[in-house]
Amino acid sequence: MIMIANLQYGWSVFVAPMQHAHNWAVTSIQVAFTIFVALETWATPVNALICDRIGPRFGPRLVMGAGGILVAAGWVLDAYTSSLTALYIGGALTGFGAGAIYCVSVGTAVKWFPDRRGLATGLVAAGFGAGAALTIIPIKMHIAAYGYESAFLLFGLIQGGVVLVASQFIRHPNPGEVKAVAGGASKQSLRSYTSKEVLGSWVFWVLYVCDVLMCAGGLVVTANLVSIANSHNISTVMILGVATLSLALVFANVMNGVARPLFGWIADQIGLPKTMMIGFSLGAVAYFCLFMFGGIPAAFVLCTGLVFFCWGNIFSLFPAMCTNLFGTKYATTNASLLYTAKGTAALLVPLASIVTRITGSWDSVLLVATVINVIAVFVVGLILTPAAKKFQSDEVAADAALVAKVA
Repeated sequence: MIMIANLQYGWSVFVAPMQHAHNWAVTSIQVAFTIFVALETWATPVNALICDRIGPRFGPRLVMGAGGILVAAGWVLDAYTSSLTALYIGGALTGFGAGAIYCVSVGTAVKWFPDRRGLATGLVAAGFGAGAALTIIPIKMHIAAYGYESAFLLFGLIQGGVVLVASQFIRHPNPGEVKAVAGGASKQSLRSYTSKEVLGSWVFWVLYVCDVLMCAGGLVVTANLVSIANSHNISTVMILGVATLSLALVFANVMNGVARPLFGWIADQIGLPKTMMIGFSLGAVAYFCLFMFGGIPAAFVLCTGLVFFCWGNIFSLFPAMCTNLFGTKYATTNASLLYTAKGTAALLVPLASIVTRITGSWDSVLLVATVINVIAVFVVGLILTPAAKKFQSDEVAADAALVAKVA
């Protein structure tokens, strides 16, 4: 997961060099990012289905290993491309590969640790959220010294190679190897629902809409963090001997990673719906503060970190809730179906750039993100929580009816 973090969270440092080298419009370059996110999410059900069908021993290894090869191939292609078409193909390769790695990693976590599902998923997802903090400055330095093409080539080969090796040590539990947990703050289904049943469940679609709402704002800031800093003319302002943008990039990725296991642990203690409402409320505050104080270098760093902190929690909370509701046997595929919400939200990334170009600032985009977070709080409290309770009550009633019928 650490090895695919740069594909998303390091992307913004490549945008300006590519624009300068080829005179491509930023909106055109960001189409590649949208393709990456779309396939990294929308293709995960395919990867997960293949993984589950092959079996717990070899499925994870083969799917994740193939993902490592595709990740390397995508960035190597980006290193040599001289056309937008090739750049988009590179985005597609890395997207499909990253999706394979992500779905296997999350599927592994939710299956092995039912008693600490939120924390386990958060720890695994933290690799994707914070992994770029280790390499974002080295990548920026490498681009400055040798060009973005060399950075794509070198880091693409390293990232893909490490994934290919690490994947051979992954497996899912065999049937009966891990027992379901009845207690805890969140009720867990003892039945495993197939993907067809999940897609036919209305509570899944309530969860999906909420996921889309939360993904949208974070993706916009992730893809355009450099542009937002440049719009305030603070990118190169020094803070404690470090440029504002570099410090913000590292701090944001660290906070993104910290949030995932932290909110997952909190959810294990007080329940997922309550934790979601807390996180989304803090997210509204974070976007509004970035809107209000983003022009101040120190405030930009702190507010950006808070945005990523409040956004990162969704990648531990939503997979855990999906597995609690629909069971573990098909958890890799079902969590991947929910993860496609991120791809749906990615469609808004180019739209944000267009709005900014029309209005001349990022203020309107940040205000919309603030409102979206507020809406998400109400969706969880007034719709998702009652829907989940009713779904679980219906499940209990159905099981009781089946037992009575057999008796």
